[in-house]
Order: sequence, then C-alpha cells, then structure tokens
Amino acid sequence: MAVINMHEAKTQLSDLVARAEAGEEIVIARRNKPAVRLVPVQDDARTDIREARRRIPGRFAHLRGTMTEADWLAPLSEDELQAWEGKYSGDFDKSPR
Repeated sequence: MAVINMHEAKTQLSDLVARAEAGEEIVIARRNKPAVRLVPVQDDARTDIREARRRIPGRFAHLRGTMTEADWLAPLSEDELQAWEGKYSGDFDKSPR
C-alpha cells in the first residue's frame, strides 16, 4: 500500500490513477494522516454511471408528451410572435406595484 501526501498526489494524479487501475492500493494523506483511498471503479459501476447519465432528464423533459408534433410546427400567432421578439407589452406591465 502506497501512502502519498496531498501535494504529491496533485502533481502525480495521472500516474496514481494508472497505478490504482493496475491493482495497487493508493492512500492519499492530509498532514500525514490517511484521508482517502484511490481504487479503480468496477466495470459494472462504470456501466451504471453511463446508464444514469443517459437517463438524466433534460431541461424540457417535463414537457414530454404534452405537445404534439403539429403543436411544435404550427406557426406562431401574432401575439406569440411579438412576445417572442420582445415587442409585446401585455397587461402584466400595467399592474400596480
């Protein structure tokens, strides 16, 4: 088991990762006290991470199934077009503050 101080680990991270992947146990110490262990990720865990990333909903995932293709492709109304271009000033601008 190799115990490496934090500064050395920062400067040699690529080498330490390669050593851990090769099966060596690497311990990183902070002020000469073991803080963390660097170990390789198992293949099944890597697959799980890729799978989880693929399933993260996108920004508009909550809209999935709420609009048809025709809704997306329909031309904007005049009001929607003006609002999109920032030219629309509706009643919301006239509310008392």
